Amino acid sequence: MQHPYRELVGRIYVAFRFSLLAFAVIMVIGTAGYWEISAGKATLLDCAYMTFITIATIGYGEVIDLSQSPGGRVFTMVIGFFGVANIFYMTSKMTAFIVESDLNEGLRRHRMQSEIENLKDHYIVCGIGRVGRNVLNELVATGRQSVVIEPAQASLDVMLETYPKQRYLHGDGADDELLRAAGVQHAAGVFAVSGDDNKNLVITLSAKQLNPNVRVVARCHDVRFVDKMRRVGADDIVSPDFTGALRIASSMLRPAVVSFLDEMLRTDQGLRVEEIVLPQGGRERRIAELAPADSDYVLLAVRREGRWEFNPTPESTAKPGATLVVMATPAGRTKLERRVAAA
Repeated sequence: MQHPYRELVGRIYVAFRFSLLAFAVIMVIGTAGYWEISAGKATLLDCAYMTFITIATIGYGEVIDLSQSPGGRVFTMVIGFFGVANIFYMTSKMTAFIVESDLNEGLRRHRMQSEIENLKDHYIVCGIGRVGRNVLNELVATGRQSVVIEPAQASLDVMLETYPKQRYLHGDGADDELLRAAGVQHAAGVFAVSGDDNKNLVITLSAKQLNPNVRVVARCHDVRFVDKMRRVGADDIVSPDFTGALRIASSMLRPAVVSFLDEMLRTDQGLRVEEIVLPQGGRERRIAELAPADSDYVLLAVRREGRWEFNPTPESTAKPGATLVVMATPAGRTKLERRVAAA
């Protein structure tokens, strides 16, 4: 993928190459003309300076005396006419360039790429259709950093209406260069959620080849692709059809639970059920030390050595690698992550 800064320079060159060439030609002709008019008595710097102040309409006095040279003054008027016309042309091109947002867009993309390069443990959303937009909504609601990759400009425009500051790359998520530009080497996870199972398969394969440690969750409609996606490295595969059917059944069988989860998702506090893994290399710690009572989170369970312990007591312990399952706000999750990371 071409770097945004180089692309900006390329667009500037295309927009102004003719006017800059015309300026250079006028400068050369003017310098040569004044050299001839002065019969070689003036320096090349004086001749170039005379040409520049003429076409720039600066208004300084004549560096080369033309009082006795009617032809020299006619030459000055001709140089001035073409020079001023070229300056006006350059000004109009510059105005159009800025009004059309080419310059602003290029600088914005360059700044965005710089921000993406500094991201770590972020999430990459490949495909921003109906499913991808809901994934992005959840990432934003829970305070996670993300980068969107989408080939359809119309879909990006719809996304930007809701999230104008969202970082994104325009292109195919199956492209290795785009995945690298999105920071897949430092990402925490990749969502392969385009509407095409074949493309999601390739995105999964590409992401795992570039970063074997990244977690990939893939969307899959056709059950025939499930085994293939697992073989190429997908950590989890979600079928919207299956998930939707399960939700419909749950709404009938356990309406209070579904209503509670819905209200939790709608709350402005961003309350979610989260999981936090204790880092390896630490020491065994008591629950009272890891997750003391707090209004921003509630500890629901601990998973250790393949076993679940629900509603653990403060005196229970957790070893490195264990997983805490909590109901927390984004602030509560951050607070717990910092506490867990402390030695």
